[in-house]
Amino acid sequence: MAITQTYPNEYKQWQPEQVKIIGDKAVKFSDVCVHQIRMGDVDDPDLYVAQPIYEWQESDAGKFIMEHAVEKPYWTRQVDIASYGHLYRIMARLSEQDQTFWTLKWGKFKK
Repeated sequence: MAITQTYPNEYKQWQPEQVKIIGDKAVKFSDVCVHQIRMGDVDDPDLYVAQPIYEWQESDAGKFIMEHAVEKPYWTRQVDIASYGHLYRIMARLSEQDQTFWTLKWGKFKK
């Protein structure tokens, strides 16, 4: 997988919003959740989530994120109390312009 994983004690990927001057324009960069995957209660959820992550990366939305993310996207895992499983979120650091394009083209969590 091309996306790095995160463990709670090594959680260093998330950064606050930043504004950088590029040319003569101010561009805002921030982390945004670009995809969610719900996994049931399985023995090794990190192993089972590899295929859905790969399939998302090969989709048009995933390819756009992988090409336009400022830094390598990462994923987080948390317990999903509604289904007694796990909720994975793929996070990417995008410019405001790329966030707007992604939201208009693919919407938030469309399936």
